[in-house]
Amino acid sequence: MPSEKILEAKKKIVADLVANYKEAQSFVFVDARGLTVEQDTALRSEMRKNGVCYKVVKNTTLNLVFKELGIEGLDDMFKGPTAVAYSKEDMMAPAKVSKKFADDFEKLTIKGGIIEGKVATVAEVEALAAVPSKDVLLSQIVYALLFPITKLAMLTKAAAEKLEAEGGVAAPAEAAPAEEAPAEAAPAEEAKAEEPAAVAAEATETPAE
Repeated sequence: MPSEKILEAKKKIVADLVANYKEAQSFVFVDARGLTVEQDTALRSEMRKNGVCYKVVKNTTLNLVFKELGIEGLDDMFKGPTAVAYSKEDMMAPAKVSKKFADDFEKLTIKGGIIEGKVATVAEVEALAAVPSKDVLLSQIVYALLFPITKLAMLTKAAAEKLEAEGGVAAPAEAAPAEEAPAEAAPAEEAKAEEPAAVAAEATETPAE
């Protein structure tokens, strides 16, 4: 029978995990038996880069922890060695990283998980992994909002370049001086009007001599 000291240590482990898991957005349970040291190191490194906590935990401990959290129906998943991947920041990250390495490493298999407090099958975990990341979704939204403006700017630029190539832009500017031509002709008309008057004046002055 375990000593009181061992029981107290187990209780503390369970209590610590319960406190950590309360803040998790999702969990993915994997069987990583058979991974090489190099593969396991790469997996853990990728988990850390994506803000995912990853640790192998005893199945008896996991059962106690999730019962404390009020989640049932995990007995089938907690058979054989179980590694837990969870994130407090990104619900999709544990599923994405686990699915990536399950595809790359034959020895790594996904058992299932917990999404939004509900037990998730392997298919549901893989479906979550296929959802675009937050950054990708944001970029898609921004692109969708800016696309009409971008398209209008591109069309306007293309039209301007076409007009310039055809000489359509410069034509109105060159035609402007032609409209002012009648105003420049006015002095010539005034000169013609003054000539008869000058001749008449000379004719009337001749008899006086």
